[in-house]
Amino acid sequence: MKIFKALWLILPLILINYSCKKTETLPEKTISTTSDSMFNDDIKQYYFQTLDSAAFYIKKIDTLKSLKENQNNLLLSRKWYKRAEPLLIAYDYENYQSMNAPNLLKIEIDDHTDIKKIKPKSYQVLEEYLFGEDTIENKELFRVYNYLQLRIPYIVKNHGILKQRDRHHLKMMRDAIVNVALKGITGFDSPVLANSLTEAIYNYESIKHVLSIYKNTLNESIYKAWLNEIELTIKTLNQGNFDSFDRYSFIKKHTNKQLKLINQTANAWNIELSTSRALNPKSTNVFSETFFNKKMFSPPHTPKITEKSIALGKALFNDTSLSGSGTISCATCHIKEKAFTDGNKIALGTNGQPLLRNTPTLPYAVYQRSFFYDGRGDGLEGQIVGVTNNKNEFHIDLKTLEENIKAKPEYKQQFDSIYKGKITNRNIRNAIASYIRSLTPFNSKFDRNMQDLENTLTKKEVLGFNLFMGKAACATCHFPPTFYGTVPPKFAETEFEHLGLTKTSDFENPVLDNDPGLYYPYEVEERRGYFKTSTVRNIALTAPYMHNGAFETLEQVLEFYNLGGGQGLGLDVPYQTLPPTPLDLNENEIDAIIAFMNTLTDKDYENY
Repeated sequence: MKIFKALWLILPLILINYSCKKTETLPEKTISTTSDSMFNDDIKQYYFQTLDSAAFYIKKIDTLKSLKENQNNLLLSRKWYKRAEPLLIAYDYENYQSMNAPNLLKIEIDDHTDIKKIKPKSYQVLEEYLFGEDTIENKELFRVYNYLQLRIPYIVKNHGILKQRDRHHLKMMRDAIVNVALKGITGFDSPVLANSLTEAIYNYESIKHVLSIYKNTLNESIYKAWLNEIELTIKTLNQGNFDSFDRYSFIKKHTNKQLKLINQTANAWNIELSTSRALNPKSTNVFSETFFNKKMFSPPHTPKITEKSIALGKALFNDTSLSGSGTISCATCHIKEKAFTDGNKIALGTNGQPLLRNTPTLPYAVYQRSFFYDGRGDGLEGQIVGVTNNKNEFHIDLKTLEENIKAKPEYKQQFDSIYKGKITNRNIRNAIASYIRSLTPFNSKFDRNMQDLENTLTKKEVLGFNLFMGKAACATCHFPPTFYGTVPPKFAETEFEHLGLTKTSDFENPVLDNDPGLYYPYEVEERRGYFKTSTVRNIALTAPYMHNGAFETLEQVLEFYNLGGGQGLGLDVPYQTLPPTPLDLNENEIDAIIAFMNTLTDKDYENY
């Protein structure tokens, strides 16, 4: 036991000595990397160094120590964890999610008999416990730090860096860059301290270290470009204040430039990054239509989206024969001039029958992983089934829908060329889904400025984006570039939130909305009132807002958030995910955020 304690005491010295060593010199020429990366062991050792250091300091946290000591050790541990984070995201994403989880109860459901309620045990939770205003019981504090004390050594022992190739490490760097820009600098995982800019520096220090390992595989100009860019990035982050940091310039001047350097590095190494992931590895602009790999948001083996399939899908989208009554089509509720919403508080079905919730917008919906406000839809094709089966909407079975389309000769040639003549309900749904998947223009005023196609954003609009991404904490749920709740950098899951939403905009006499949301079908009380995070793209066209249409204006929406949601209004909302503390946004800041959101309106809707 004494030997073990002694090792922990000298470990920092060993680590300092390790970090001071220069990378082993390689032959003075640009070399081609191999399929079994010759640098994998060096990267693995760096990964161990960062995790061992994170473990060293987390091990020093104890309920017997003072609050100040525990706070200091948490910050030191998290410093090293953040250096390990790029590799964790790439090679051990499940543990990354666990260690970086927000302080929210997680519900896992397989069926009615297997419902797991998991309390988070993460760095975020420790930050709230040790730096928050609430007093935490020692038992609860121990539960969290003890998990991390055990988990980090477990990750080292069962690490995922085995035979990664150079393309894997390059993708790791790319994902880290994307993660910093779209989630890291928003304050997502530093909810109390807002230490996001400093922690982004730790991420970039790891990218720099990995590049130093690969130094002699790159020509001098590319390597120098990387070093200069990372030094400028770190300098920019170092000079920033969380509330006033210019995230707009950061993404435009640094993130997008780094994506270009990733491509140059791939060319230098003569490798192709995988195209079987959510993001297009060759894209060099976060706010470009090319940023996503759209095929990865479609079911496997579905036909490629073409102009012909889009045209067919558009025709079907507007065809009333898809409904049992023959009087409504998809376009009845999804009006393109209103960004495919209908302007009603609650959607109206057959014969004006009120439906359950507000009509959601469709542009960029392809980049979600769940559909309907309560997430019951699985993919766009599956979502269409829900509409056809609903007695107050299309009220038609899939077989009858199929026969109705077969009876219309004008469709025969289109189905012949796209689906080899097979007019099936599955192909009908895929064609409609293809049309919806095409609604991703990324051509709003904001996008065009981010793409350097114009320079028209006002100072007020830029301020609004920076507030949205920072002080107002909007982007901790509405993640760019789609501003849905689909989480970077993997974009593999869509988040649901509980806002404590009110029935109306009367905040003087608030009444909690009683829509159960995710409570059904499993009747889990902790999920009552949860709804999928919608996009704020085209928000100027999609009033009224929220799943119940409670708010007529964006000013009302911002006031609700500024007050801290339902809890902030004094309502009993035990599982609210929105922080209940006021945002303290002033009138000018609220106006700026609205001005920014108004720049997210896509162009030329009449052509869609």
